[in-house]
Amino acid sequence: MIDIVFDYTQLQTIGLTQTVINQLYAMTETPPAGSALLRVTEIQRDWLTVHDGNTEYPARTLPKLLTALHEQGTALAVGDWVIVQVNELGERWISIQLPPASHLARRANDGRRQPLASNIDTALLVMGLDMDFNPRRLERYLAFTRAAGITAVAVLTKADIGIEVEQRLTELQQRLPSDVPILAVNGLADATRDTLAPWLGAGQTLVVLGSSGVGKSTLTNTLMTSDTQATGGVRHGDGRGRHTTTARSLHQLPGGACLIDTPGLRTWRADTDEAGINAGFDDIDTLSAHCHYRDCQHQDEPGCAVRDAIPADRLHNYHKLLREARRGQQTALERKAETAKWKAIGKAGNARSREKRGG
Repeated sequence: MIDIVFDYTQLQTIGLTQTVINQLYAMTETPPAGSALLRVTEIQRDWLTVHDGNTEYPARTLPKLLTALHEQGTALAVGDWVIVQVNELGERWISIQLPPASHLARRANDGRRQPLASNIDTALLVMGLDMDFNPRRLERYLAFTRAAGITAVAVLTKADIGIEVEQRLTELQQRLPSDVPILAVNGLADATRDTLAPWLGAGQTLVVLGSSGVGKSTLTNTLMTSDTQATGGVRHGDGRGRHTTTARSLHQLPGGACLIDTPGLRTWRADTDEAGINAGFDDIDTLSAHCHYRDCQHQDEPGCAVRDAIPADRLHNYHKLLREARRGQQTALERKAETAKWKAIGKAGNARSREKRGG
């Protein structure tokens, strides 16, 4: 029998679910007696903060677990449920990571996976109705969260000071899948808590995603009814924000839900495959079944059912994300080979041009 210390009622305040309990008792590795089930609420370099629903503690990760995660191409993330043991010096060490029910990550330029958050029920995709308004970026966030099996809600902040608010709402309603809620809010208003109430039930875990300056920290403070997160302004001229949140962190909300705030994400490279991208563009995926050719790329093929039915900009974004996903699935050698291939094609094209000019 696994000897793990945990208080279900207490841990439920930071998102414990029956799924986590099932994973706990399905473990094949036996932890030391007296180990505790805790949740990672913040990561700062080599140190992590773990929480038991009542108190938070500093902890580090055992080298054995670090090595295992590295071999899997991943790492611990805020929101992970972990087994923690205490040594004779009173130091807390993370020895086991329970498999996350959901996980968000992005790919670095060199292909490495960078974990963002784990065990999430709902992603609040935050975008400002000011100069930050960028439907392509919102589609990108939506594609990646859906690929991870996470419910997505589009939260448009600064509705009180936004530009062409009604037109922009209509544009998104026509562009995004119909089952994605689109909410326009004033992040400073108490009414925002009521607007988001359907996703703030006890035991639920949410993550806030968006670029810097869209009001993620302001929204977090409003939902927490406190000023826990520092906030800042945006630059004049382009509306881009300054990084006021520098680390991902999990916060307990008054109603029993948890919220993970994240630093601004201006770019987010795909950590998914083509099927994952299609999950975020299910309207295109559905229409493609009616294309004349089964392998239609929705570009210039005759009989394409997608090209005329989907806005050109949305279709362009879809193709771009597919290319990123394919590249993200390549090994380092495959990426080098593809780069060399296109360099050779470019050189050949330049040579032909010189020949035509008589050079």
